[in-house]
Amino acid sequence: MSSDHATATGTASAADPTASCPSAADWQRPGPTRREQRQDLFLGLGMAVAAVVGTELARSTSGIPVDMGIGGVEAYVLSAAVALPLCLRRRFPLTVLLVVSVLFFTNGERNTFAFAGNLVTQATQFMAIYAAVAWARDRRRMKLAMVVVFAGMFGWLAYGFIKALVDDSIKGPGDGLLSPYLSYLLLNLALNVVYFFGAYFWGRTAWRTARQRYELEQQAAELATQQQANARRAVIDERLRISRELHDVVAHHISSIGVQAGGARRVMDTDPDAAKNALSVIENSSRTAVNEMRQLLGMLRAADPDLDEELGLPALKEPQAGADRLPALVAMVNGDGLSVGFHQIGPPVVLPETVSVSVYRIAQEALTNVRRHSTARSAHVTMRYLATAIEIEVIDDGRPKHAPVGSRLGHVGIRERVGLLGGESEIGPRPVGGFRVRARIPLAPVTSPEPPSDGVLL
Repeated sequence: MSSDHATATGTASAADPTASCPSAADWQRPGPTRREQRQDLFLGLGMAVAAVVGTELARSTSGIPVDMGIGGVEAYVLSAAVALPLCLRRRFPLTVLLVVSVLFFTNGERNTFAFAGNLVTQATQFMAIYAAVAWARDRRRMKLAMVVVFAGMFGWLAYGFIKALVDDSIKGPGDGLLSPYLSYLLLNLALNVVYFFGAYFWGRTAWRTARQRYELEQQAAELATQQQANARRAVIDERLRISRELHDVVAHHISSIGVQAGGARRVMDTDPDAAKNALSVIENSSRTAVNEMRQLLGMLRAADPDLDEELGLPALKEPQAGADRLPALVAMVNGDGLSVGFHQIGPPVVLPETVSVSVYRIAQEALTNVRRHSTARSAHVTMRYLATAIEIEVIDDGRPKHAPVGSRLGHVGIRERVGLLGGESEIGPRPVGGFRVRARIPLAPVTSPEPPSDGVLL
């Protein structure tokens, strides 16, 4: 039985929790929540209003009359239309990307005076690319859409470069290292590469982050399930152990009593001496069974016999481990970089054997955890004899080691042991640092009268 100060991450024999997590190619990102859909709605409407304002500002600052298109409102309509699809950017990311790309191109051709200076329109295309990469559930269609959009946009850009070269519309003083046209080409190409591929890689990072978060949540859920299964298995194993102990220690005595009683009944009239001997065997067997039952109550829920070896101590078999052996346990654990103190409060009283053994095992388990799973340099064991209860407390000044941790079944065992005795336990970090294991077990008057000399107490 072993435990640790940190949260368990699963036993070594447990199956790899990542095995059930889908691969990057198979995983599909869940759709947006209602809150995220509302956020997209407000974003699209806000961007549309901002785009119209940006178009008006571009018109007002142009310095020359500009063509506002059909009915004098086409430029405003196109500016708003390119942003409105963002209202659905996470619900239908690929559709939004294609629609925004078409409107983006249309804006560039029909609304030229405001296209370059309207940052809202530029941001809209960027956000559409990002949303498509981050939220598209079908990754193959997403990549195909990206190829179509990127090819169209860079083809459009190349067309603009060729047109500028043919028209010789890029002029300048020409006193730099490069010609005005070449400088224009390199600058615009660099900006567009950063713009389009920046949106793509940012969206891919968001998608990967969402997938990793999903995998971590799945692993945490599976580890919690494994931990619960381990706890249930520990309880079942302990119950099976109790049944085996009861059978091995007591059953053969009860069987012997039944056989001897049947023999005595048959020979009681014909052979009184044989019947007397059989009754004597019955008396001795019943006393032995009762004594061994009492010893068994003291041994049940005991720690694994290998715990003493894990602490580097000789196994304590004689005398029987109990509360009176705590100073010896502390003395044996003390050393090898761990200083352990012991303090007793209140006048000692004779404890029931079951309580006495439990107190010893709780302290032994807690000290085992301090040595194996903590960086503590010191620990202290306090034994309190209260009016109606006995309390054992083990505290240390360490923190969990950055190493594989145990299954916490030791903590489960302590809580079960204390619960069976009607007590309460407290196991966890201390507010001031370190760790605490404290158990309080109520004491009830023990009534175990000596059996009469001519009878058997069962």
